[in-house]
Amino acid sequence: MTEAATDATVRLIKKYPNRRLYDTQTSTYITLADVKQLVLNHESFKVVDAKSSEDLTRSILLQIILEEESGGVPMFSSTMLAHVIRFYGHAMQGVMGSYLEKNIQAFMDIQDRIAEQSKGVYSANQFGPEAWTQLMNAQTPMIQNMMNTYVEQSKNLFSTFQFPVPGAPEKGN
Repeated sequence: MTEAATDATVRLIKKYPNRRLYDTQTSTYITLADVKQLVLNHESFKVVDAKSSEDLTRSILLQIILEEESGGVPMFSSTMLAHVIRFYGHAMQGVMGSYLEKNIQAFMDIQDRIAEQSKGVYSANQFGPEAWTQLMNAQTPMIQNMMNTYVEQSKNLFSTFQFPVPGAPEKGN
């Protein structure tokens, strides 16, 4: 879903009190799995309460994440989730949201670049789907190493910052 999409291009989904989701574009009831497919297809949509028109999009997306996390291999560890929870109500809450969003976007950009660079190899039918999966699995350690290096560099950069604290004596005084 893109924030910049105009109302005319945003697919409207209404959520009724019986918890059913109604897609106004197709005039059919849909499931969370269908909404997930809209996300995977990069389609812009908005979920609203049928009576109050309250925006429920985030709530529905969180439900999809919860289902994904419950079904098999979770993406988020309990420790990581606890850290995220601790940021709610903290002065750095807004910074953390922006930080996570920018880092996920950077990761997606890297993923897109790898996919783009490998299109020629895959489309030339030199690799079947199994070989392609093996190739991508072989890239995982390299990507993880690159991300670890990025995090360490970020930590080192932040450790060199001197943040002014109002009312605190200046260094050297």
